Amino acid sequence: MKINHRKLLIEVISAVCIVLSPLEESYAQVDTTEYRLTISEKTINLTGKDRKALAINQQIPGPTLRFEEDGYAVIYVKNDLDVETSVHWHGLILPNYYDGVPYLTTPPIEPGETQKYEFTLRQGGTYWYHSHTGLQEQLGVYGSIVIEPRQRKIEYDTDLVLVFSDWTDENPMHVMKNLKRRNEWYSIKRNTVTPLARVISRGGLGAQLKFWRQRMPGADIADVYYNAFLTNGAKEQEYPDLKPGQKVRVRMINASASTYYWLTFGGETPTLIASDGVDVVPVKRNKTLFAVAETYDFLVTVPENGKIEIRATSMDGAGKTSAFLGAGSIIAAPDVPKPDYVGIMKAMAKMEMKMGAPAMIFNPSTNEGLEKMERYGMQMKGDMSGMKMDGMENKDMGDKSTPSESSMHEGMDMPIQSPTDTLPTPTANPMQHGKMQMNLPQGQKESVLTGVGMGPDQGYDFLKSPEATSFPGDQPVREMVLNLNGNMWRYIWSMNGKVLDEADKIEIKQGEIVRITMNNLTMMNHPMHLHGHFFRVINKNGDYSPLKHTVNVAPMQSITIEFDANEYGDWFFHCHILYHMEGGMARVFSYGTPRDPKLNRYPLSALIKETNKYYFWGVAYGASHMSAVEVTTSNVRSQFNFGVEYGWNNNIESDLSYEYYLSDYFRVYGGLNTENATSGDLSQFNTVAQVGVRYLLPYFINADLGIDNQLRPQLRLSSEYLIFRRVAIFGRYEFRPDFGVFQSPDPVATYRSEQVWNVGVDYIISKNFSLTASHDNRFGTGGGLTVRF
Repeated sequence: MKINHRKLLIEVISAVCIVLSPLEESYAQVDTTEYRLTISEKTINLTGKDRKALAINQQIPGPTLRFEEDGYAVIYVKNDLDVETSVHWHGLILPNYYDGVPYLTTPPIEPGETQKYEFTLRQGGTYWYHSHTGLQEQLGVYGSIVIEPRQRKIEYDTDLVLVFSDWTDENPMHVMKNLKRRNEWYSIKRNTVTPLARVISRGGLGAQLKFWRQRMPGADIADVYYNAFLTNGAKEQEYPDLKPGQKVRVRMINASASTYYWLTFGGETPTLIASDGVDVVPVKRNKTLFAVAETYDFLVTVPENGKIEIRATSMDGAGKTSAFLGAGSIIAAPDVPKPDYVGIMKAMAKMEMKMGAPAMIFNPSTNEGLEKMERYGMQMKGDMSGMKMDGMENKDMGDKSTPSESSMHEGMDMPIQSPTDTLPTPTANPMQHGKMQMNLPQGQKESVLTGVGMGPDQGYDFLKSPEATSFPGDQPVREMVLNLNGNMWRYIWSMNGKVLDEADKIEIKQGEIVRITMNNLTMMNHPMHLHGHFFRVINKNGDYSPLKHTVNVAPMQSITIEFDANEYGDWFFHCHILYHMEGGMARVFSYGTPRDPKLNRYPLSALIKETNKYYFWGVAYGASHMSAVEVTTSNVRSQFNFGVEYGWNNNIESDLSYEYYLSDYFRVYGGLNTENATSGDLSQFNTVAQVGVRYLLPYFINADLGIDNQLRPQLRLSSEYLIFRRVAIFGRYEFRPDFGVFQSPDPVATYRSEQVWNVGVDYIISKNFSLTASHDNRFGTGGGLTVRF
């Protein structure tokens, strides 16, 4: 057997690093800073209602942890919850074991237990920490980190930390379930829906039909309705003790679960001096798109008279939160107009591009990134034929570190180039790409694009590193493409058509440069975060492109990042919109080094399965002419359905089925159907087995083609459309011919058919209740109450 001595040496060194890194760090140091944090439940009231939250040391956000660069951190985290928890130190370069992703790098903190983290502070800047367990971050488990640099390069009088976050009175698990079931309630509450009547009145029917034809519901830029947006735990914060003339370093952290903000400032335009903890060439900037999980530092001068407002306006226009620096009259920040959703939809419809890239591919064992990039969204310029799609992924997401033969072959086929052989990178204006031409006046075009985060001032060209960040020309380069995909119909988010549970590890090697081109083929922004590394965000500044740990990839846009693979172990890479990560948009980058033995009790599968959980929901309808109940439980590929309809005229029908999704919209199913054999008579029932296929057609028409064990085919069509903000119409049609195969040797003589149809209208009162009127050709006409649970 041929031995790869270089690979063996790297693995031995990495194994030693894993064992010794905590040991090396444990030597006493003069500048050790120690903190003790306790995660526990807390009742808070931000909206007039008491709600359960999670807090750190009984505060939201948690305390600011302050350190000195090159100092030593010792942090004890106690879990006072009755469930597991965790803490990830976002943006910090530290030993893999302390990164804080449970079951991947670090054991979870079990109820009643205390976990110790210790590491050297290898950087200065503004960072933060948060739970990486389930949806705990949404409930309040987050806080800020400030690391003073060895040498201060920019002078200021004092600093101020502002942590922005979003708050929902709803249980985050219920939020996720509501997103999974395609309920329009959050958009209705935010008034961001585009009902058909409004679209028609604005001359956008053609645009709406184009969206529906591609199975896109319409233009929207946020998923969740939030009851409040917070600055350091409150809707507004006052800092009157700041003195006139003081120069303040304002350290801003977007710790929201899913909200992007527009940052605006009252008074003089402030100076942006750092991004994600790293210094940038100072630049004057008053309006900045603030992605989830990013940090920005600004220099702000307190005015001689009055107090300046720093305002964070949610990108969807649903709300805002503010901090006021100084005393006296308010010097207000500029308003940010609400997005014009119909205008956005009309503008996007004018683009020559294909939307609706699938979030699930038919065969998860294949890589279809380049194919999907060519078919959907914008086309990248240049020859892409030599690139691979996450080609170094293991075929086993377990704890093994040895890649399969097929993945090794893919890796050997990977082209190795010098760092100067860069990928085609996006131009400053994303509209210049081949499929992104928009025939609109310039002012209107910029206004519309700004609404979705694609405007000319919303890339990263304003960030320039004060020092060159380019890599030496002698390192090998590994290139890959990751397409960001989403399915709002079932709320599944993926990369290259695979959720985390269906994906392989992406294998990388120490000593190489990893270059990733991300193509966002969805209508949502995605803040992509890589644990344990900083990467270059390639922009117009070339060798001076900025370093970041989180980068926003705008809708239908592309961005390229690259990093030095100089670590060991496995590292998480994911969208930092919490519900997108839970929906599957995540990967594991692996150096292929041995797993820390302290994780033996904590299988990686526990993390992987988090993105493929079953969610349960249902609906009940009680009316003057009938009643009905439908329940569903579903994960990424599998779905179980049960429904029963009963009419007061003594007619009943029930369906039980299991369906398996082969792709986003196509699934196969099998089940049972039961109905009374004679209309109006409940003394005898007919039960048949059914198999068939179901498919979501363009224009959101659900189609079902099946056959039962009596060889009777069946066609079902159904759909629902929102015509006013709170009013939806729905309809269903079923046709089942019976050729009498089981009744007579002469099918023609016994041919008959059955048709079932109903139509109705819903007035949506709240997330859980609607007033419904309907007509069914079996049960008659009536009205009543629909309850969603």
